Amino acid sequence: MSSATHYDLIIIGSGPAGRSAAIQAGKLKRRVLVIDRKDRLGGVSVHTGTIPSKTLRETVLNLSGWRERSFYGRSYRVKDDIEAQDLKSRLHMTLDYEVDVLEHQFNRNHVDTLNGLARFTGPKTVEVATEAGETTSLTADRFLISTGTRTYRPDYVPFNGTTIVDSDEFLELARIPRSLTVVGAGVIGVEYATMFAALDVRVTLIEPRDSFLDFIDRTLIQEFTHQIRENGVDLRLGSPIEKIEDAGDHVEITMGNGRHVRSEMLLFAAGRMGATQKLNLSAVGLETDHRGRIEVDRKTYQTKLGHIYAAGDVIGHPSLASTSLQQGRVAACHALGVPTLSESPWYPYGIYSVPEISTCGMSEEEMQERGIPYEVGIARFRETSRGHIMGLEHGMLKMLFSLKTRRVLGVQIVGEGATELIHIAQAVLNLKGTVDYFVQNTFNYPTLAEAYKIAGLDAFNRMPIPEEFKPPKPEAD
Repeated sequence: MSSATHYDLIIIGSGPAGRSAAIQAGKLKRRVLVIDRKDRLGGVSVHTGTIPSKTLRETVLNLSGWRERSFYGRSYRVKDDIEAQDLKSRLHMTLDYEVDVLEHQFNRNHVDTLNGLARFTGPKTVEVATEAGETTSLTADRFLISTGTRTYRPDYVPFNGTTIVDSDEFLELARIPRSLTVVGAGVIGVEYATMFAALDVRVTLIEPRDSFLDFIDRTLIQEFTHQIRENGVDLRLGSPIEKIEDAGDHVEITMGNGRHVRSEMLLFAAGRMGATQKLNLSAVGLETDHRGRIEVDRKTYQTKLGHIYAAGDVIGHPSLASTSLQQGRVAACHALGVPTLSESPWYPYGIYSVPEISTCGMSEEEMQERGIPYEVGIARFRETSRGHIMGLEHGMLKMLFSLKTRRVLGVQIVGEGATELIHIAQAVLNLKGTVDYFVQNTFNYPTLAEAYKIAGLDAFNRMPIPEEFKPPKPEAD
């Protein structure tokens, strides 16, 4: 860090939002400082969230031979005895690389950094306490809060860091359990539950509500539910947890419907809270909601105080690393008075479960709520030659088209490569493309992307033929 005590922009938190904001400010040649409470940059995304969980998923699929089992049988494995260290070695290599890249980006763009816990002491002043016990007071014209989230740890859960853990502690597991209970069928819970089922761990996934992942198209969830149950996940919906007991060699869960679940380990993944409690926001007159999140203008990411911005998971939905990167850049540009392009209306949502889920645009339920007349096109991955080559028995792509305008208004994918394939749909959605695009255009063969052509034709063949496609009427004699 330089000797400066005043900055054009001070950013609290070095996750995706803080990272992109800092680099943007650096490229604009402004004096910018990033404060992070950890001794290594990257925030939750790099150290306990996005990057670790996705690295873990890839390692699990590779070592377990999951992708090849349709050819070689369910007992096929690349490595017979997979241990926790096998999972963590690749994880640590990836994290070290991510931190190195981030530090290089900050150095290249002349971004100052400071490790310590920041708290507001006035409208334009923060105080930073370092682990060495030193305190530094800094001022800035603008601030960006991008502190992300922390795990939700209710009192009724007897966390012990070994057999009863939250999603942060789960990454440090000393051994792979023979049985695992996951509480909370949100994105994090679903991802970890399905990953460990791929390792042939007996997994029970508990969700007190009658449904899960409610923002995803119901047809897709039905397909996904069938697949994960077939993969060995015991999905239990619709009953709250009454008691969790640490019984030493196992964990005992008592449910409201009278059933009991016993496993070697319990992962509690039922929600996260905004990491704002130590910022002393009352000193500047800012408040948070009951989950510690900050309200902002969703176009500029300004709080009710014009010079303080917030972006990333700390502002709530959609809580994606991808959208946080965009939010941070937009916030930095607005804070520094530099015009920038607005964000695209449609962004992709990715869930890195086994199998993957990715969506963009509206679900069928949303189309119905809005009263939009529509047609559906569906393609199964097993219908594609690439799917046969890869040995895919499952996987589906679903597209929704307006009958009035013929525009594509929503795409949902479940199956191998879903989070990569979705970007074709995102481009067509944002460019206001129609079903005709998928019928007219050629896709590489054989590829999974050919599913777009199949689904497009599926819908096209049931939709009214456009006037320009109809043959000319014979002239009257």
